[in-house]
Amino acid sequence: MFVPEYNKPDSPGIHMGFDNTVAIYQVVAPEDTFEAAATEAVDFLREAEQRFPGWPRVFYLDVAGHDGDAGGFDPDFYEFQQEFFFSVLAPFISAAEMPLTGGLVNPEPQRNDVPDALRFGEDVRPHAGQVVPDHGGTPTGDGA
Repeated sequence: MFVPEYNKPDSPGIHMGFDNTVAIYQVVAPEDTFEAAATEAVDFLREAEQRFPGWPRVFYLDVAGHDGDAGGFDPDFYEFQQEFFFSVLAPFISAAEMPLTGGLVNPEPQRNDVPDALRFGEDVRPHAGQVVPDHGGTPTGDGA
């Protein structure tokens, strides 16, 4: 299994790494929506594959201004670093480093068939946009 050296770039974008990897660095700003950040992430993946076909990709993420009760993030950017990352982005990278998870290595080979675009449908989950407590506790986790 390929394990890259983590070396986050100084500026957002796509950068050729010193260890023959492609570093993708995304910074989510306070005014960015989930949809805008998700679209940008997939656009970065697609551009990285076009510029450096088949090279191992390492995804770095910083999130500013989306503070909340879900692991320190608002519901959208907790979901971004959990469900969206693991179901959409993770198959197309070799490793990642995010505020919520720290460093991760993909145990499967990186896929290179990056999708052309994302489509967003209406979120019909009853708890959409809310922090749902685990095990009957409150969003702060104190059970009160």
